Amino acid sequence: MSEVKVNKISPRSGTDVTLGDSGDTFDVPSGATLDVTGATVTGLAGLPTWQSVTTGATLTAVAGRGYPIDTTSNACTVTLPASASVGDVIVFTDYARKFAVNALTINQNSLNYQGNSSPNPVYDTKGETVCIVYMDATKGWIPTNDGAVANEVPQTYSADMLIVGGGGGCSGGEYGGGGGAGGFRTSTQTLTEDLVYTVTVGDGGAGVSSSSQKGGSGSISSISGTGLTTITSAGGGGGGAYDHPADTNRDGADGGSGGGGGGHDTAPGAGGSGNTPSTSPSQGNDGGDGQSGTPYQGAGGGGAGAVGADGSGTGNGGNGSASTVTGSSVTYAGGGGGSGSGVVGSGGTGGGGDATLTGDGDNGTVNLGGGGGATQGDDGGSGGKGVVILNVPDAYYSGAVTGSPTVTTGQGAGSDETVIKFTGDGTYTA
Repeated sequence: MSEVKVNKISPRSGTDVTLGDSGDTFDVPSGATLDVTGATVTGLAGLPTWQSVTTGATLTAVAGRGYPIDTTSNACTVTLPASASVGDVIVFTDYARKFAVNALTINQNSLNYQGNSSPNPVYDTKGETVCIVYMDATKGWIPTNDGAVANEVPQTYSADMLIVGGGGGCSGGEYGGGGGAGGFRTSTQTLTEDLVYTVTVGDGGAGVSSSSQKGGSGSISSISGTGLTTITSAGGGGGGAYDHPADTNRDGADGGSGGGGGGHDTAPGAGGSGNTPSTSPSQGNDGGDGQSGTPYQGAGGGGAGAVGADGSGTGNGGNGSASTVTGSSVTYAGGGGGSGSGVVGSGGTGGGGDATLTGDGDNGTVNLGGGGGATQGDDGGSGGKGVVILNVPDAYYSGAVTGSPTVTTGQGAGSDETVIKFTGDGTYTA
């Protein structure tokens, strides 16, 4: 074996030097060091050449390259090469950790992917990195890694929250009190990236057909999670019944806002207490007291912003409270109206149901947490379901939700906030 000893190899002309011919093997002996510090190395299997960040909606990939993909503003579809050689490597990585917001789709371009020609694979996990290697015509491209990379430097950010419980329902027929609104609470708290926050949305209480049974109370709404102060809004209290000749069901039930007391000829019911269980700040108001004598009159249910009117007055439900968590002012948690002898109360602003002289009482508005309206006719109105709403900066919205909330970006005064509106149970991973 001949040996050549030199200190440097330089091209005679141009800038390229070729070692050997196709098929030749060059060995680096054990213990030797091949130092390529500061150099650009291409063509080595498993060592892709990294490209600049891709922000476009489409990309045509080339074997031997790595691509940081930024899907902050839009999804990206990558088209693989139309032909490939065994050992070709391509890497894609979630540059901005936004694949859960806008996914990466891989167009197979006629070659198999994990042994199948369709469907095109979709990567939609936050922080995912995908390394694919071409194996053969049967299996085609196979991922050797397609998992999420842990975020070791999680960030925190502020979120505004609105939590409204389910509204209370009403008694059926004759002088029933209006349903109390669901509890209304707001909060501003700090969320931590990659932690899961659990949302519960309370149902409205049932309206009933019997005049001797008070309406059903609503259910709680809440948000909780690691490092978060759990916020719970109580369901609204059910409206009291006429309940002749017994007296056990005339009082409105306690709740986030109390149900209105039922009317009666001798012993009308008292309004239910609001803000129950007690919290600070307050989440609702008391229901009004029922009226005796002529006319008998059920009282209005309490609302987030005002007490329910007594049966000796209008029997109107208490008004709700406004929130701008969605970027515009919306009023929630109005109390339901009480019914009387030829007189019916109106529901409070914010989804409270009106009382009626015939037919069924009006239901509280769904996802406003309004109390149901009473009736002189058939069934009392049901309470409206509650709602939980989060408002986070657009730049931090993760896209990782369950429970199918409505998500709207570009909200708020600066048009840079994302509103996540839960109308049913779910989770948000920050």
